[in-house]
Amino acid sequence: MEGLEEKLRGLSLARRSLPEDATYLLDVALQPAGLLAVSCSNFSIHLHNKDSLNLVGEYRGHSGPLCGVVFSHASPDFLYSGSADGTVRGWDVRRPGTEAAQVFRSDPSHSYCSVDLSCSDALLCAGTEQVNEEDSFLVFWDVRKPGGGLLGVYSESHSDDITHVRFHPREKDRLASCSTDGLVNVFDLSRGAEDEALLATCNSDSSAGAVHWCGADYTQLLCLSHDEGLHLWDLGQLDTDEPLTVFSTRDARGLALLADGGGVDYLVGGGWLEEAQKLLVVGGKNSGDLHLMECDGGGLRLLRTLEGGHASTVRCFLWDEAGEALITGGEDAQLLLWKPGGEELAAGKRTSMKSESALSLKSRPHKKHGYQKEKKEARENAV
Repeated sequence: MEGLEEKLRGLSLARRSLPEDATYLLDVALQPAGLLAVSCSNFSIHLHNKDSLNLVGEYRGHSGPLCGVVFSHASPDFLYSGSADGTVRGWDVRRPGTEAAQVFRSDPSHSYCSVDLSCSDALLCAGTEQVNEEDSFLVFWDVRKPGGGLLGVYSESHSDDITHVRFHPREKDRLASCSTDGLVNVFDLSRGAEDEALLATCNSDSSAGAVHWCGADYTQLLCLSHDEGLHLWDLGQLDTDEPLTVFSTRDARGLALLADGGGVDYLVGGGWLEEAQKLLVVGGKNSGDLHLMECDGGGLRLLRTLEGGHASTVRCFLWDEAGEALITGGEDAQLLLWKPGGEELAAGKRTSMKSESALSLKSRPHKKHGYQKEKKEARENAV
């Protein structure tokens, strides 16, 4: 069987999607049947064919920045999206362009900055921005119940914006969350009350931006911080005297990872590759070049550099295990497909759009109290 390094070494640009709208591509999700869902900075969701990257549908319903998209596992024709507008919406991808089939809400003061769906498809969770400069909430819904199915909230475990929530890929009641307060929390929701459900807390010592389950049995957690720190913890050591930290760096930009002795400018994200049993971390240069790295106890190791694709910062990626392909999206509005032996059929490299003022206003790198504060200032200015 061909190893991961050989697969990545053979990657080249196969397809390029060039949307007409000047919009950042923020997040991407894969439906096994062949669709990609992409959240955009203009508050829309695009549906693409995963092989051709052709645009096959679009949804517009959110009135604020999107914080993620996720397909249902058992019913892959259903897609969920979360937004700072205070809603999580469910869409039927067989009916592109229609209104949301489900809308989930909680308190009107809640502005969501993360969302995920449990592996059993029963629970939705969203993390809120900080409310009233003191509280932030993990909000839970039962998607099977009519009328929104609001179950309740956890409110004590984080003290600032909850930037990312991730359910365990196999254990339906296991949830990880991270926050700008620097904490990464792990919950067993089957225990009910928040203080009983909290299993572990890890401290990133910085504003945490993303968390991912990884490892052979998904017993490890990868945390990426907003200042390009990276932390890999082994939760399998919780009941032992061994340290949880597998690898940690406060700033990946300072690591000499590249062939020229330089480092990456930023980290895009990470993902566990089940077939290869490897943790893939993607970093980038501001020019648009991508660097694919393996992460383990020995640190970060460069596997492959991809050039000639993006023209500016890359915001999202995913690895299509079945298609042995990498999909990337970025601030240049491009969605790219990289495959072994791929030969691009589309036009040449798209130039950066970062100078376009309209696009700059629509972009939303994570910032404290961002959306609610902007809405409040807009109301005050209108008076």
